[in-house]
Amino acid sequence: MPFYSEERIALFIDGSNLYAAARALGFDIDYKRLLGEFAAQGRLVRAFYYTALIEDQEYSPIRPLVDWLDYNGYTMVTKPTKEFTDSTGRRKYKGNMDIELAIDMMELAGHIDHAVLFSGDGDFRRLVESIQRQGVRVTVVSTVKSQPPMIADELRRQADFFIELKDMEKKVGRAAGQKSDQDYDDYPDEFEPYVDAEEIA
Repeated sequence: MPFYSEERIALFIDGSNLYAAARALGFDIDYKRLLGEFAAQGRLVRAFYYTALIEDQEYSPIRPLVDWLDYNGYTMVTKPTKEFTDSTGRRKYKGNMDIELAIDMMELAGHIDHAVLFSGDGDFRRLVESIQRQGVRVTVVSTVKSQPPMIADELRRQADFFIELKDMEKKVGRAAGQKSDQDYDDYPDEFEPYVDAEEIA
C-alpha cells in the first residue's frame, strides 16, 4: 500500500457506495479488519463512516452495523433519508452524504498527511484536488472490476493512488452471508445507495 509509517491517516467511507462496490464484487466488508489494516499503515487519526438512516421505521436494517461501528473505532456521520416516489410509483429513499464528507475532509486537511476516500463518485474529484493543494496525499478505494466499474475515471485520475477493492478482499473481506458481529439485515430494497450510473460514467 502507498503509505509511510509516520503518516497521519484518516479514512472517509461513503457507506452506501462502499457497500454497493463490495456487493458487486461478491463479498462483505469486515470493518474490524479494515480498521486494523489501515492502522498498521501509519498513524490512524480518524475513520469516518457516512450513511443516511431511514428514521420513520421501527427498525432500521443497517442500525446494527451503525451501532457496532460507533462502538468500535469509527466516527459515525448520519442523517435522515429523504423519501421520494420513482417513475413507477414506488416509494424510495435516498441519502446523499457528499456535503458532510467534503466538510469533514476539508476541516481535517491541516491535521493529516494522507486521506483515504472509499467512494467512486466523480463528484468528489474537485474535493480531492483541493485537499491535494493543501499538501495531503489522497488514495481512493473503489473498483474497476465490477460491471459496470464503480469508480468515475476523473476521480481515479485525480487521486494520488488508487486501491482496487477486489485486491483487498483477502485482507478486509468476508464471504457474503458469513456471520459476523457486524451483521445487519442489508440496505432495504427501497433504499437507493447514492451510486448513479450516469455520475460514475
